[in-house]
Amino acid sequence: MTHNAKALRGVVPIIPTPFHAGSEEVNSAAIGPLIDFAIESGAAGVCLPAYASEFYKLTEAERAGLVEAAVSHAAGRIPVLAQSNHPSAKAACAIARANARLGADIISFAIPRIFALGNDDLLRYCAAICDAVDLPVLIQDFNPGGPTIGADFCRRLADACPNFQYVKLEEALMGAKVTAIREATDDRVGVLEGWGGLYMLELYPYGLCGIMPGLGVADLLVHIWRRAEAGDSGGAMDIFEKVCPQLMFSLQNMEMFLHVEKRLLVQRGVLADATVRQATLSPSPQLLAFGDFLNSRVIQAARSLAA
Repeated sequence: MTHNAKALRGVVPIIPTPFHAGSEEVNSAAIGPLIDFAIESGAAGVCLPAYASEFYKLTEAERAGLVEAAVSHAAGRIPVLAQSNHPSAKAACAIARANARLGADIISFAIPRIFALGNDDLLRYCAAICDAVDLPVLIQDFNPGGPTIGADFCRRLADACPNFQYVKLEEALMGAKVTAIREATDDRVGVLEGWGGLYMLELYPYGLCGIMPGLGVADLLVHIWRRAEAGDSGGAMDIFEKVCPQLMFSLQNMEMFLHVEKRLLVQRGVLADATVRQATLSPSPQLLAFGDFLNSRVIQAARSLAA
């Protein structure tokens, strides 16, 4: 792979948005311990405000405040990916430029999937945002209802915009797509997997650049990634088997994931409050209890690895 594609390599967790209980106001002061946990876990970078940060429930001012708080606390110790989502290219460009001024290391954004658009339309949208900044760019394509961008799209965009260096996809059975994107772009574009890192061991042999999971299991996933890089696929799977039930359970519903993720971070002493902003799913006591049980297994596995 090229230097650029290797620059961001490994586990890049999404930082959740901490809220005050009751008021649901953003608690910017609580960002610090979350960033510290990512650094202590060996993460390759952090990203916010993304889907797992509840970005779609935040005002633009709140989103900017989170990026500013993350950059300030990270203080150059870990790269900060600033998510700059908006279905309007004009607005997304403005957000991306603002995040660059705040000191973000990489600009990331999600392709708008509100309505079906052709590849040429999406290409123009992505190119506009890439052209708006001088920083490396990561593009996320999360499209449960249809196909995501592929090798030809990535090649065309990388040819037009050299700062397009990473793509994040979250779909099943995408090993062939990882290979195709790498080959089509001559490894100028690194491919990262989202969806909790659920497919990481399946995709690692295809040349996956990294994963972008939730923060609560980041330390365990770093151990798994490092074992995979060392060629210890059995050791990697031994740890993954301990994490997989929690990922499978929480990812049945994005709002369920937020509840389980925040409760895990509270249980691990990283977050003071597990508030998820409305509107959100209201899990039953039985669901929350099962989530807590799975979280306790994750914590037990983390303690075993730290021993």
